[in-house]
Amino acid sequence: MSGLIESTVGAAAPAVAWTPLADVTESDDSFRIEIELPGVKSKDIDIEANGQELVVTGEIKEKERKGVLRRSTRRTGSFEYRLRLPGEVDTDKINAQMSDGVLSITVPKADVAKPRHVEIREASESTGSDG
Repeated sequence: MSGLIESTVGAAAPAVAWTPLADVTESDDSFRIEIELPGVKSKDIDIEANGQELVVTGEIKEKERKGVLRRSTRRTGSFEYRLRLPGEVDTDKINAQMSDGVLSITVPKADVAKPRHVEIREASESTGSDG
């Protein structure tokens, strides 16, 4: 497949960002996104929220090594995680934390999008017809 892409766009195609693994959970009042980014410093991560879209970008820099690297399966380079949230969110109150290689982002729902319990009142029996 990569050979087909190279033949179509040329060998000098820009490097494609990879997508980190993530979990997205929803509660009544917010969305929580947990993205696995082991070894990444928070200063190397950028989070942008625009309407319902959340974009997390950054870079895992290759470490300087001494000796000959015989095998490597770790991802390095630019990464990008995009998510379109189902519903209105409050972008001013987004909170992000980095702990043990996991970036946790909490995106509160806008008041309009939160479920609201509607109380049903009994109609008074004196407002009507005689049976």
